[in-house]
Amino acid sequence: MRRIFSATGLALFAALGANGAMAAKALTVQTETIPVTSGTQSDTAPLSEDDVKVPQSSSPPPSDDPKVKSTDAGAQAPLPEVLYSTDYLPKPVARMHSQLKEAALLGDMKRMRMVLESNELPPTLSFGEIGDPIEFLKQSSGDGEGFEILAILADVLDAGFIHVDKGTPQEMYVWPYFARFPLHDLTAEQKVELFRIVTAGDFAEMQDFGAWSFYRVGIGPDGTLHYFVAGD
Repeated sequence: MRRIFSATGLALFAALGANGAMAAKALTVQTETIPVTSGTQSDTAPLSEDDVKVPQSSSPPPSDDPKVKSTDAGAQAPLPEVLYSTDYLPKPVARMHSQLKEAALLGDMKRMRMVLESNELPPTLSFGEIGDPIEFLKQSSGDGEGFEILAILADVLDAGFIHVDKGTPQEMYVWPYFARFPLHDLTAEQKVELFRIVTAGDFAEMQDFGAWSFYRVGIGPDGTLHYFVAGD
């Protein structure tokens, strides 16, 4: 601690001189106590940026990324990543996607049967019993021959897709991405994509339901076609 005499105390010592030194001892001298921190920095040296710690906000600033949505609680939850290039797909998945799309665009039910039967287990085409899969697709098609349902399959496979449940037994590549995307977060561009597959009436019903309920395709990482199905 450093002690500094006040102006009053110094004046008294000057007036008394050497002969009054003993008398000055009887006087009460006012002093000030100034704390001095350790170190070599000058008392008047400016503080560096390292010396000043600015408190940081505990929450991140709002994101401008359209793939991120904010919740009412202020937290941010990422939207599913939408993919379009099949170059992202593992080879077995890309092969199944290509075979399905080729059979659909050709309108070839025999080729479609071969693709469906390439699985160890039949893919899910309905949530109920169906019997022969090709006959079921024909019956589900408005034209009775299966061409409408094949056109729907081709459109679904042309849409963007998402990779879900990574690293789990349920890992899957899903078309269209609307099947796992919050419908209320769709952009204007995404709604145009959606209306290439369903009607506005279909979309309104799905918004009321709270999820996509039209046709979707799920292919596992090993290339297994797990489903081409509609409904909930």
